Amino acid sequence: MSASMRKFLVQNISHTSSTCKGSVIFFHGSGDTGNGIREWLKLVLREEFSFPHLDVIIPTAPERPYSLYGGELSNVWFDRVDIAQDVPETESVSTICQELEPIVNDLVENGTPKNKIIIGGFSMGGCLAMHMAYRFHPQVAGCFVLSGFLNTGSAVYDSVKKSTNEMPPLFYCHGQADPLVKYEWGEKTCNQLKSLGVTTNFNSFPKLSHELDKKELHMLRDWIAKIIPNS
Repeated sequence: MSASMRKFLVQNISHTSSTCKGSVIFFHGSGDTGNGIREWLKLVLREEFSFPHLDVIIPTAPERPYSLYGGELSNVWFDRVDIAQDVPETESVSTICQELEPIVNDLVENGTPKNKIIIGGFSMGGCLAMHMAYRFHPQVAGCFVLSGFLNTGSAVYDSVKKSTNEMPPLFYCHGQADPLVKYEWGEKTCNQLKSLGVTTNFNSFPKLSHELDKKELHMLRDWIAKIIPNS
C-alpha cells in the first residue's frame, strides 16, 4: 500500500473478476470514516459495494478542527462555518483536494488512466468529489453526488465556466425529506452545473432523509457500470 493510501486509511474493495478496468473513489460524509461508510453501504445493499471490473477506493478524512463543532477535532474533509448554501467556501477545500492528489496519481501510475476513474461521495464527500472532478481532475470518467451541494459562488462553477474541455458527466441523488442538506440546494447545484454544459442525471427521492437508500445505490451502480463498462 502506498504512503497516500496509508495516510488516508484507505479501504479497498477489490474487483471480483480477473481483470480490473478502472477505479471508483468514494468519499464519506462529515464525521464518518472510510470503514464506516463501507459498512453502511453493505448494510443498505446487504452486500459489498463492489464491481466485477472496478476497484472501489474509500479514504478516511483526517481529523481536523471543525468550526461547526466549536473547533473540536472531527473526521471532516474541510472546514465549514455553517451548513448553508449562501456562505463562502473555505480555503480548506482546495487544501484537501491537493492533499488527496497522490491517491489519484497512484492509480494513474499503477496503470489506471484518469478516464477510467470515477469520483463521488455522500454529503460533504459529494461536495469534495465535485471539487476534485471539476477543478482538479476534469479528465475523469464521471462524478456522483449523494445528498450533497455546492455553496453559492463555488470555485467549481468558475472552473467549469473557464474550461474549454468536455466535463465529466454528473450523477446526482437527493432526498426531498432531507432535513440537513436541503433538497433545493442539491437541485440548484445540479441545475447550475447543467446550465454550464455538464451532462447531468438528477434523481429525486420523495421520502428519503439524509441517508443512503437501496434503490439509489442500485441506480448508482448501474450508472457507474455504463460509464466504465465491463467489456
